[in-house]
Amino acid sequence: MTQTVLIVLHQERSNPGRVAQELLRRGCRLDIRRPSLGDPLPETMEAHDGAIIFGGPMSANDDLPFIRVEKDWISGVALKEEKPYLGICLGGQLLAASLGARVYGREDQRCEVGYFPIRPTAEGAPLFDDPQYVYQWHVEGFDLPTGAVQLAQGDDFPVQAMRYGKCAYGIQFHPELTSLMMNAWLVKARHRLALPGAQADAHHRAGRAVHDANLKGWLSRFLDHWLPREQALGTR
Repeated sequence: MTQTVLIVLHQERSNPGRVAQELLRRGCRLDIRRPSLGDPLPETMEAHDGAIIFGGPMSANDDLPFIRVEKDWISGVALKEEKPYLGICLGGQLLAASLGARVYGREDQRCEVGYFPIRPTAEGAPLFDDPQYVYQWHVEGFDLPTGAVQLAQGDDFPVQAMRYGKCAYGIQFHPELTSLMMNAWLVKARHRLALPGAQADAHHRAGRAVHDANLKGWLSRFLDHWLPREQALGTR
C-alpha cells in the first residue's frame, strides 16, 4: 500500500528538497500544505502515515495564527495519534514549544549558519556519527522538553536532535538542502551571513563538497528508520 506523508511548508516558494526526493523514491505520496497561506491541516492522521514540518524565517514564539494552529495540531493530532512526526529546524522548535519547552535565541545573538559538527548522545549513537557535520541555518534553538530523549548535541545550541515518544523527532539542521536551495538561501537571505557565528559564503560551498554525501546518506538511513516501508502493510 502506498504511504502518504503530510508535508508542511511555510512560504509560497518553500521546497521540501531532498526529503521529498527520498520519499518519492520510496513510492510515497506527498500531501503538501501551507497553513501560512490558508491551507488547513488534517483533523486526523488517519489518511497519513507520517508528517514532516519544515523550517522558515518565522519563530515558534511568534504570535501568528498559523504558528498557533501548527503547535496545537502537533500536540492534539500528530502526537496524540502517535504517527511518525519529523520537525526540521522550525518544525523541531514547534515540536519543542508544543511540549512546553523554551525556544530561544542566544543573548550574544550567535547563530549557526553553515556546516557545524554535532555529536550523538548515548541514545543517539545508532542514528548519528561522531562527529557528524550538518548544514545549519538558524538563530534560535530549543531546550529539551520534559519526557523527550536527546539524540545529538552541539556547542552553541546544545539540543540538536531529540525524540519524543516512539516516533516524533525534532532536529535543528537541514538534511533536505539541495545545491539549488543552498544557492537560493545564500542569495535571498544573505544578511544572515553577517551574524555572529555565521560562516562565509565560500565555507558553505566548500563544506558541501566535503560533507554533503554523508548527510545525504544519513537522511536515507534516517527515513528508513523513521518510516519503515513495511509499515504500509499495516496501515489503514
